Amino acid sequence: MTPLITAAELMNVATGDRPPTLLDVRWQLGGPPGRPAYEAGHVPGAVYVDLDTELAGPAGEGKGRHPLPDGEEFGAAMRRAGVRADRPVVVYDGGQGWAAARAWWLLRWAGHGDVRVLDGGLAEWTARGGPLTTEVPAAEEGDFTPEPGALPLLDADGAAALARRGLLLDARAGERYRGEVEPIDRVGGHIPGAVSAPTTGNVGADGRFRPAKELAARFAELGATGEPGPEVGVYCGSGVSGAHEVLALAVAGTPAALYVGSWSEWSADPSRPVATGALPG
Repeated sequence: MTPLITAAELMNVATGDRPPTLLDVRWQLGGPPGRPAYEAGHVPGAVYVDLDTELAGPAGEGKGRHPLPDGEEFGAAMRRAGVRADRPVVVYDGGQGWAAARAWWLLRWAGHGDVRVLDGGLAEWTARGGPLTTEVPAAEEGDFTPEPGALPLLDADGAAALARRGLLLDARAGERYRGEVEPIDRVGGHIPGAVSAPTTGNVGADGRFRPAKELAARFAELGATGEPGPEVGVYCGSGVSGAHEVLALAVAGTPAALYVGSWSEWSADPSRPVATGALPG
């Protein structure tokens, strides 16, 4: 099953016999908060989920900016949003896809078997004539209990090792990978051995994911040739846009592990090596 759903497909299933649980996860790095935008208009039936407080644990020394949430707290948040183990889930954001991909990855990693991302997000929904509402639904309590480990996960040591034995992709902008600028973290550059693969290459001008064949060709050029190719891992700044890359790889048919701590965790430790320039190092 593809991890994406089109606006037209969502319109059909949302009014069917088994409608999915809808999660609105609008979020932008540095703000503004997504809740006011949700209250101003959202897909009918969608429940708002906050990335910073429900899809991530508290930031802290050695943990990165968006570490994994506590399992029990994440499960409780998903149940409050109405997530059930036996019901499909569709997640969307404003259109960039990063936050929706983070929600998709977390739910899949935690064991939910049927989660899809609205391709193009709310922008595509409204462009296709999808209705919006300001009515906040009273979500029926769900029953989802996380069982972590359904998707592969990397820590700092695992990412370093994978960069040498397989393929580690850096999903940040090229200038941050090369170390030319670093607007957020302690130092610029990349994990030695990692290959630059900005998330901007995953989508077209309309903000939707490129077709599977195009994504497969893109990743093959970077060394990710699908199974039985090399083991693939992804990191970014704090485990958000990296989830978008893992999602794009899944569309292309290539499984990949996510280093959730990503550069915000890696670069915070001065003992870890840093490479700069256009080459993996």
